[in-house]
Amino acid sequence: MRFQKVPNTHPDLLPLVRELDAELKITDGEDHAFYNQYNGLDDIQHLLLVYIENRATACGGFKALNETTAEIKRMYTAVDARGKGIAKAVLQELEIWAKLEGFKQLVLETGIRQHAAIALYESTGYIRMEENYGPYKGLDESFCFKKEL
Repeated sequence: MRFQKVPNTHPDLLPLVRELDAELKITDGEDHAFYNQYNGLDDIQHLLLVYIENRATACGGFKALNETTAEIKRMYTAVDARGKGIAKAVLQELEIWAKLEGFKQLVLETGIRQHAAIALYESTGYIRMEENYGPYKGLDESFCFKKEL
């Protein structure tokens, strides 16, 4: 497993993001348009790719919300590579990177139908927030999590 920091236009990143978006469109159902508006790559400057045997297999990133808090975004592992701890490794690398960038806390949002994502975040020390943040405030279909770095 090899990690590579990449720009948001990297040609190996874009197919993974398209796969993620296609999967979310199905899982989110009629809520997809709402969530999708917050999933663009333009404002995400910290992105990782995971290569396994020279194939981009997983990705994840974070973006600053303020001086101390960053938001985890665009976490995805290719279907044929799931169940091998890759997503957990991506999340750990993102946490290290965010801490090096000076962030004190990470937050993230995931949909209530994203059972594998919820399990990942809970198993890696993320705590469900009592109140959702930002555009997810008041949405019963969203779970928001946080972790102190």
